Amino acid sequence: MKLLKPLLLAMLVATSVGAQAKYNGEDRGRPVMPAEINAKMQTECSGCHMAFPPGLLPAASWKKVMSGLDKHFGTDASLSDADTAEITNYMVKHGSNRWTANTAPLRITEGQWFKSKHLSGEINPAVWKRESVKSPSNCMACHSAADKGDFNEHNIRIPK
Repeated sequence: MKLLKPLLLAMLVATSVGAQAKYNGEDRGRPVMPAEINAKMQTECSGCHMAFPPGLLPAASWKKVMSGLDKHFGTDASLSDADTAEITNYMVKHGSNRWTANTAPLRITEGQWFKSKHLSGEINPAVWKRESVKSPSNCMACHSAADKGDFNEHNIRIPK
């Protein structure tokens, strides 16, 4: 019994350090798409691209993205103040719950977990240039249920 408490503490510390180290602390959240859906976010974001699940980036990233909609990756995606606030609050509330790094990338493709899963050599770089894929940010090309937050590796279909 005397050893149980130190042993549990050691296991807790080891688990915590392991979680911190995964992808250098840049890990997407679970679940990536919350049960609570925001219709305004779905409508506004998917007007131009897939409405990315908020768990793919930390809250700090979503704050940066939403505060720069007038220069949203080369496009003016400005919204009313009320719409911006509603979507920002939703994305921040449901941002990654595993991101422990002090980083806040603007692009999902800049995160270490993304690079580890997609750019570490498992996928031939030529795949990203295919007309059916176009870019690493086109999640739906290979993850057909990405818009629902499903990135299960068993459901990946890389198009020709």
